[in-house]
Amino acid sequence: MEKRIISLLKRTKGGLSLPRIAAAIRVPRRDRRKLLEQLKEMESQGILMRLKRRYFLAPSSRILKGELITVLPGFGFVTPESGGGGDIFIPGRDLGGALQGDTVELVVKEEGRRGKPEGKVVKIARKGRDALLGLYQENYGLPLFRPLEGPFAEEIPLRMKEKVRLQVGTIIEVDRETKVLKKVLGKPDDPGVDAQVIIRNHNLATRFSRGALAEAELIPGELPAELKGRRDLRDWTTMTIDGEDAQDFDDAVSIKRIGRTRHLLGVHIADVSHYVPEKSALDGEAYERGTSVYFPDLTLPMLPERLSNDICSLRPQVPRLTVSVLLEFDESAEVQSVEFFPSLIQTAQRMTYTSVFKILEGDKEERRKYAALVSDLHMMRDLARSLRRKRNREGSLDFDILEPELIYKAGRLQSVATLERNEAHQLIEEFMVAANVAVATYFVEKGLPAVYRIHPRPSPADLAELREALTLFGLLLPEAGTIESGDLQRVLSAVKGKPVEKFVNILVLRALKLAVYSERNVGHYGLAKKNYTHFTSPIRRYPDLVVHRILKRALEGKKPARLPLEAIALQSSRRERNADEAEKALVEWRILRLLKERLGDEFEGLIVDRAKAGFVVELDGYFVDGLLPQSEVERGSLRVRSRPAGRARRGGQRFDLGQRLRVILAAVDPLQRRLIFSLSSEQEAGSR
Repeated sequence: MEKRIISLLKRTKGGLSLPRIAAAIRVPRRDRRKLLEQLKEMESQGILMRLKRRYFLAPSSRILKGELITVLPGFGFVTPESGGGGDIFIPGRDLGGALQGDTVELVVKEEGRRGKPEGKVVKIARKGRDALLGLYQENYGLPLFRPLEGPFAEEIPLRMKEKVRLQVGTIIEVDRETKVLKKVLGKPDDPGVDAQVIIRNHNLATRFSRGALAEAELIPGELPAELKGRRDLRDWTTMTIDGEDAQDFDDAVSIKRIGRTRHLLGVHIADVSHYVPEKSALDGEAYERGTSVYFPDLTLPMLPERLSNDICSLRPQVPRLTVSVLLEFDESAEVQSVEFFPSLIQTAQRMTYTSVFKILEGDKEERRKYAALVSDLHMMRDLARSLRRKRNREGSLDFDILEPELIYKAGRLQSVATLERNEAHQLIEEFMVAANVAVATYFVEKGLPAVYRIHPRPSPADLAELREALTLFGLLLPEAGTIESGDLQRVLSAVKGKPVEKFVNILVLRALKLAVYSERNVGHYGLAKKNYTHFTSPIRRYPDLVVHRILKRALEGKKPARLPLEAIALQSSRRERNADEAEKALVEWRILRLLKERLGDEFEGLIVDRAKAGFVVELDGYFVDGLLPQSEVERGSLRVRSRPAGRARRGGQRFDLGQRLRVILAAVDPLQRRLIFSLSSEQEAGSR
């Protein structure tokens, strides 16, 4: 009834009386009292307002359309199609049966229970998928299905077209409407089942269309005979630098010294647009996927492997078509000249971050093995250091974000380690940023319509909240309306190496908005850049492919093509977010499955958030967090000292956000991505 009322009032500007509403949505006279109670409830929630016996949608409410991008037990988030204002929080009770990937209409209150915009799904406009995943259950022989998704997963009757012998606890796929069994995936701990669940939940494509595969097969493996307009750089010393497990190599670098103090940096990117024309089947697939997805033991590429791992990939000592950016830097790392052109390169080596770092650290064996590259690598390091110092002076944010690396032995996860990042990673990062800035600046100077990589300024409210929270740690910021990224970087630098560093990093990250794609250039707050785009990874990111087409067309002197840039930016942002969440979900599942073997063990952790049910604690070294129930923390009430920070007492001990403590792993549910902790006896003793 609520959805029909909202839909009706959305179409009616002058409001409607109770009898008119009842007539419009066909409520029988005997149910008028229920309708009146519903209207009163919606009025108390701030969804409706009543003036002179007429009901209106409240001015503080908006009707938006967007994609449900995240669904976890108890809540979800919707990204509005309008693209502005950030994600909308949806409480679990207000999801209205929508699933991740669905396009929904929702009514939004500007200030929900958390003081931020909060939505309620009123209509599922388009279903993102037609199947549900869940666990097979039985009750007195009756087959049941318990969905893995949704805020309140209840068992529902399962229909089968034919008898299938299933074990209780098996993960199955059913039709979303009829609840008829479609597929049996296997037990949660069976090899590969976790990846299949994540792939289906996030609606990821695993197969290419026949048309796309046919187009890929027709692309000749040898170089085109006609190379007119393409500069031959095969005699330049170029190299790729990637991780040991990298599969697609879409960027190579080169460097030359000019005089005594200047450097000519070459960034050479695979010319994917030469092989993937607009409106082709390959282009359509790439647009729908938006990005490649990387799981620990599986890659879902944006383009067929014939392109991504072969024809476009910058393999060592094989000639490849590229688009090059040449940047001349002075001794202060200031750009003196920029040149763009289609090119032909042949990389000398496929280098890894590990090998490059060893060379830079003076490893004799690596330096002997790659003697021809040592001088160039040292020049690259010097330039990269100068670029990094310059970027830091400009106010670029430098987070020390650690990522998990899963360590396997004989196909079984043995442990979790911190993914190593060294100066070789930073070197490539600086060069790619420089190339991206150069291309974006060219677009702006030429007035070309393009897709930009933007990072909007944080909202004044979020900065004010951050400012208040940081004062509790003796860290000061200017007034919220004047806080620049450089101010935040000074805070990060002030806590580097200190016990509060991790939590302060978390607080700053929470205040920031997500970086997204947009046809409107508003700059990149985190990098402190006025102009920024993504140009350097067209094998695995669709926006980069579009940027290449725009750049090459401009270099040819042609008028800009009419491209649906707004739609491309929105689709690319959504698919990137979806892929990131899928990758994170699978890694978390596997870490939690590993932790199941350690139930009852003690761990060190950090209190990173406060929830209604207690404190959220992140375990050291495992990159996952769970709930320390309030019943474990205290017997009395929770004392709050500020909105972003909480404090509680148990006996004589105080618990604060950012505090370290020891907890016992009490419960683990990898499927629901849930951890429950209790206080360790050592922590208990500290409270007496």
